[in-house]
Amino acid sequence: MKLPKTQTPLVNLKLILTGSFVLLLLILILRSKSSSTSLNNYVPAAAQDIPTKCTKIPPSLSQALVHYATSNITPQQTLEEISVSLRILDRKSPCNFLVFGLGHDSLLWTSLNHGGLTVFLEEDESWIKQIQAKFPSLKSHHVIYDTVMTQADDLLTASLSDKECSAVTDPRDSKCRLALKGLPKQVYEVEWDVIMVDAPTGYHDGAPGRMSAVYTAGLMARNREQGETDVFVHDVNRVVEDKFSKAFLCEGYLTQQEGRLRHFSIPSHKTRSRPFCP
Repeated sequence: MKLPKTQTPLVNLKLILTGSFVLLLLILILRSKSSSTSLNNYVPAAAQDIPTKCTKIPPSLSQALVHYATSNITPQQTLEEISVSLRILDRKSPCNFLVFGLGHDSLLWTSLNHGGLTVFLEEDESWIKQIQAKFPSLKSHHVIYDTVMTQADDLLTASLSDKECSAVTDPRDSKCRLALKGLPKQVYEVEWDVIMVDAPTGYHDGAPGRMSAVYTAGLMARNREQGETDVFVHDVNRVVEDKFSKAFLCEGYLTQQEGRLRHFSIPSHKTRSRPFCP
């Protein structure tokens, strides 16, 4: 999601991220050298057992390293906020990672989920083209939202009293007004291990707001066959993100809040009967 130009660059975060990628590169190089040294002192049973190639840094990581080392633009989240998601991705990756929003941190998320599936959903078609021209490896889809921020209060009141909104089903079959039904087919058919809600735009009255994105993320998590989904919502300092995440992701599933980021761990509701919120 393209942000207003008034956001202050986080120089320290940029330096830390760049340093992290450099450290990762160093580890890979040392690992490669260590393997080579071991081979010099080891006589294999068969010549074909000897690796002939050194370990190379994955293209996604090298691209991210160059990007963050040379760019004046830093990710939209703070280091402390990113660290919360990083701990989950360290444990779950490679995994299926769905991100509402396409922005300056997208390359970071793809790199942290190296080897997994990372998909971005974005409302601004021109912004998608701009990012794809620079990073063609990112998987992104255009999404059209049919809500506006001025509807938020009415949508919250109506949805909380509508039994259809507490029914666990595929979002395409849901009769809840908040369920997103126009997403790409792949998005509905994949069981997402991690979902990040950092879009659509929600900072002015004419913006679509994140009401449907938050609700649909929770519905996808509950509708998986088994296990749990880690759902993150950014900008919870704002009214919509605050109220809708508490209402539809549930305070009982809230595991942590760091700055403007909330982390919910939502279990499958298909393996056994559960109330919508614990």
